[in-house]
Amino acid sequence: MEWQRRQTRDVEPTPERFVRLARSSPWRWRTLALIVHDGWTHAPCRARLRRPDGIRIETLDGTLVHAGRQTPNTGVLLYAVDRTSGVAAPSASPSRVVPTWPHEVPPVLDDEGLVITRPSSIEVHYEEPFFQNYRWVAMLDPAELADGTARTDEGETVAGTVVDEVRAVEHRGRAAWEAVVRPTDAYDPRCTCCALMRNAQTDADEGLPDGAETTPGYVYAEAHRMTLDVATGVCVHSEEIGGSQPGSGHEVAIEAVDVEMGDELFTSPRRTRTRPRSSGAPSGWGALSDLDTDEP
Repeated sequence: MEWQRRQTRDVEPTPERFVRLARSSPWRWRTLALIVHDGWTHAPCRARLRRPDGIRIETLDGTLVHAGRQTPNTGVLLYAVDRTSGVAAPSASPSRVVPTWPHEVPPVLDDEGLVITRPSSIEVHYEEPFFQNYRWVAMLDPAELADGTARTDEGETVAGTVVDEVRAVEHRGRAAWEAVVRPTDAYDPRCTCCALMRNAQTDADEGLPDGAETTPGYVYAEAHRMTLDVATGVCVHSEEIGGSQPGSGHEVAIEAVDVEMGDELFTSPRRTRTRPRSSGAPSGWGALSDLDTDEP
């Protein structure tokens, strides 16, 4: 991971590198401390995440909202995957499998440590620790900003987006890449009901009425401004450009990367503390300034 982050640190962003970074999050961090301002559904919160399965959510004043460990669902593998092309074909002998975690399966990387090809989602469990809806999952692993659903005859994934105006920026003190992104007809959100880029096609796929039907005069965004944290690949900012809700989206402040997080943080107590400690941190936590990280 550190090699990948170091290789990418001084690279000039391009549209191709932006989408490769969007694919890369599962292999670029193990723990995250972050504050999320989600303009979609829930109030601002502080999160602690430990891959592959630990999640702790608190209000900004330190009140515990949720703590736990999440495990992938078992399923019946109905398809076999060609590991070279990534193309799935019906399996002659369906079997029950437990999907592996992404960090257990190496992706194909370029010289900058960015992901060219991800292992198939049929065999790998890409669901980040879930909180309230799949926008949260897509925010942490924004692969939907890269690859679409359709495939060419050669087995290559069709682009799910058009990426323009890529530039290096600083986001809350951290190196980031910003781009103007538009979904294509092949755009493949983690969940159509809560895509990072709402558009008429995803609403239709979800069986939702056109926005104008529910809100007279509603206009979908012309494009979306997306910002990816270079070190982690997390989508730290989104906003609609044009349309009826310009500027709407989400904002993330990453506080620490790859610090130690013990099991006790992801165990929900029988009685939740209702009043924060004087430091503003719940039991078992030090101040954020006390957290050591290998990131600048």
